[in-house]
Amino acid sequence: MTNTEDFRVTVSETQIADLNRRLDQARWPDQLDGSSWDYGTNRDYLRALCDYWRHAYDWKAFEQRHNAFEQYLTRIDGQPLHYYHVRSPEPDAQALILSHGWPGTVTEFLEVFGPLSDPRAHGGDPRDAFHVVAPSLPGFGFSGPTLRRGYRLQDIASAFHQLMQTLGYPRYVAQGGDWGAPITMLLGANHPQHVAAIHLNLISGAAPPDPDHPREGLSDAELADLKSNKDFARYESGYQSIQRTKPQTLAYGLNDSPVGLAAWIVEKFRSWTDCGGNIERGISRDRLLDNISIYWLSGTINSSMRLYYEETGPDRGRPFPKVSVPTGHARFPGEIYKFPRRWAETRYSNITRWQTMPRGGHFAAMEVPDLYVAELREFFRDYRGT
Repeated sequence: MTNTEDFRVTVSETQIADLNRRLDQARWPDQLDGSSWDYGTNRDYLRALCDYWRHAYDWKAFEQRHNAFEQYLTRIDGQPLHYYHVRSPEPDAQALILSHGWPGTVTEFLEVFGPLSDPRAHGGDPRDAFHVVAPSLPGFGFSGPTLRRGYRLQDIASAFHQLMQTLGYPRYVAQGGDWGAPITMLLGANHPQHVAAIHLNLISGAAPPDPDHPREGLSDAELADLKSNKDFARYESGYQSIQRTKPQTLAYGLNDSPVGLAAWIVEKFRSWTDCGGNIERGISRDRLLDNISIYWLSGTINSSMRLYYEETGPDRGRPFPKVSVPTGHARFPGEIYKFPRRWAETRYSNITRWQTMPRGGHFAAMEVPDLYVAELREFFRDYRGT
């Protein structure tokens, strides 16, 4: 790590004026009568959201929310890295690193920093305290764009491990969802002597090596999950096809148009949250715009999408290593992919917790911070001091 410095989120009047001008001059496409979200982001909803962004969104409150906790900017192996470091007042707190995914940002974790780091002040047991480290993924938000070709999940996991060691945490635990899930998995697989346990929102798996009976022994619920996975791949994965093959072409529109950027991101939040089709039932309008605004202000939608190209583009797939450290999994009902436990055990050989959650989706820390915090406290309790 080099040149570590304090970081503050600031939004200039020039940036706000530029955004407002672009919102005022947006060219809105047509929408067929009777269509809702079936062709993509609904125009009426998006116009209302952008009108709020233009006229009512509180930029000072945005700054205050994101500056409420200590954060820093450093470089690891030449790549800029932004991270929150929320130290607990409890002397025996456990070190925890949180990893987000796409199209999320580190803003997902703002509601959980306080309860995780200072449970005593939030009605919890002080013995469950964590020193919380939450980086912005390289290429995402406050970390700025990635700077070289081929920057992949292994590079991110390596940077995160170096970060934890440099911060003085030789032994720590890790949690993640979306891209954060394989990053967390790689931390556990590559550094088992340093990572006491990992916890995942989204856990992947593969059918056991029985080509004649790949679904042998699966329950009706597990078979329904596999059908849901197939439906997602068929109807909801177009963004992956674009981002893993030609992200640069898409980026010209999204980086230039705040309406286009909001449309691209908000559709995923509606589809991937446990909201019953009403997006703001799962995440408030302000918090949704916090996430979109980070991409807009940092100009990192291109480099965030580029991770799909680097990691899953044609001829670039790699087998994941097996993980032997203790692994916990929380299955939120709105998650986009769900795999049977028996399939997950082909990759994770030491699953010690498999919890079905009552509500929540892909962005659990934002949607249901109370459940997310309680789950992490309970799971990692068994691995303190190990």
